[in-house]
Amino acid sequence: MKQDYSPDILNCLANLSSDEVFTSPELANRMLDLLPQELFRSPKTRFLDPCAKSGVFLREIAKRLLAGLEAEIPDLQQRIDHIMTRQVFGIACTDLTAEMSRRTLYCSKLANGEYSVTTSFRDQQGNLLYDRCQHTWNAQGRCEYCGASKGEYLRTDSRETYAYPFIHKSIKEIFHKDMQFDVIIGNPPYQLNVGVEKENYAIAIYHKFVQQAKKLNPRYLCMIIPARWYAGGRGLDDFRDEMLHDKHIKTILDYPNSTDCFPGVDLAGGVCVFLRDNNKIYENICVRSFKNAEEISQMERPLLEKGLGTFIRHNNAISILRKVQCYKEVTFDNVVGPQTPFGFVSSFREYKDLPSKNSIKYYTYGSVGYVSLKQVKKNVRWIPCHKVYISAAYGERGQYPYFFLGKPFYGEPDSCCSQTYLVIGPFETKRECENVISYISTRFFRFMVMLKKNAQHNMSYVFGCVPLQDFSHPWTDEMLYKKYGLTEDEIAFIESMIRPME
Repeated sequence: MKQDYSPDILNCLANLSSDEVFTSPELANRMLDLLPQELFRSPKTRFLDPCAKSGVFLREIAKRLLAGLEAEIPDLQQRIDHIMTRQVFGIACTDLTAEMSRRTLYCSKLANGEYSVTTSFRDQQGNLLYDRCQHTWNAQGRCEYCGASKGEYLRTDSRETYAYPFIHKSIKEIFHKDMQFDVIIGNPPYQLNVGVEKENYAIAIYHKFVQQAKKLNPRYLCMIIPARWYAGGRGLDDFRDEMLHDKHIKTILDYPNSTDCFPGVDLAGGVCVFLRDNNKIYENICVRSFKNAEEISQMERPLLEKGLGTFIRHNNAISILRKVQCYKEVTFDNVVGPQTPFGFVSSFREYKDLPSKNSIKYYTYGSVGYVSLKQVKKNVRWIPCHKVYISAAYGERGQYPYFFLGKPFYGEPDSCCSQTYLVIGPFETKRECENVISYISTRFFRFMVMLKKNAQHNMSYVFGCVPLQDFSHPWTDEMLYKKYGLTEDEIAFIESMIRPME
């Protein structure tokens, strides 16, 4: 006998854009499971989704409250009216998502509509608001609250204002009264296209929702956000520091592959869910790691490992890191040069195809040419030295094992490069460079890089966990495993994460 199949429409929605990603009911419930469940048995618990897009969080909260309050409020309609008017609140991202969210929560795009599940609202918005607001431009033409570019905003009439109410207005301005929430939960917009430097240039914006939510002092804060904050980076260094020193964070669910949460959405560095409990101080947090949407490990450990300024996402890596740290060796980032090491940007094209008198070799993406010494703007002292070049950006998608770094190559004297490459060194001999290359090629080296590398760019800080070695001889994985006393399980984990570099 054929069974009827009624799919949940919220599982079928396409994402609005790269910055507004819809949350599935399954993921929303995974996040709600992190909260103390007694919250759903109290008629006084107040919930807020400050960045409602489909209304999925509020709907799933309402379903739990309907079950949890059945004994206290037996009449179904009274229970629905109480929950909808006193316990669940939302702030939408746009006009469109406001209507979608109301349709999800109230079963009507108008809170007081004919088909609304509650008859207690006298206005169309109910407790799910969208208040179109304006950016506040500073003297540099950027919004003081979100960083939007005035020039980019005024260039098109088709784009939403992107003046998200939650980070541009106070709660009192939005709800027209002071509000205190027990739980703030949601999936904030991830980035904002500001059109600076290039048309699709975007800045992170999700951290502003987290910071604004903290200011409201909820008992619990739970959000799913990109995991790039683990290592900081463009505009996120202060936020990373703030998060890593936050003693109220209780749990992190880590997803290195974002498609495990959002099918078809590939975010470099993956995503994470965090739960912040304002009631307690946590010296150790619960870190749960996921692969192929399945939980693969769980560990109680500090959010910030001793001596580090970044979060280590892999639980199985902690014992390896601690063994390496016991040696207290200088780290490899001390021999890695800055971005744009010789002052040549990748778009530089004023080089010759053939050598001429007093020219030096010039390495750039997909090409080798020649420039004069006068064209070199920075680090001229490195020109006559032996060095190693490695790609300044390298990213892979899909499943482990990865390479994590491009293949290094020898940089002979009288050579330089564009910002396509980083310079490692300089060194006194070619043999030292060859031994450095042997070390970089090991799985161990690239595993230690992996601990800090959450994006495709290889800035010097990603080498901060890699110990510097004696380069009078070449290195192999076997030598390094033995040196640091790694167990068979630790070796197996490294080799499950990193492919051989042939």
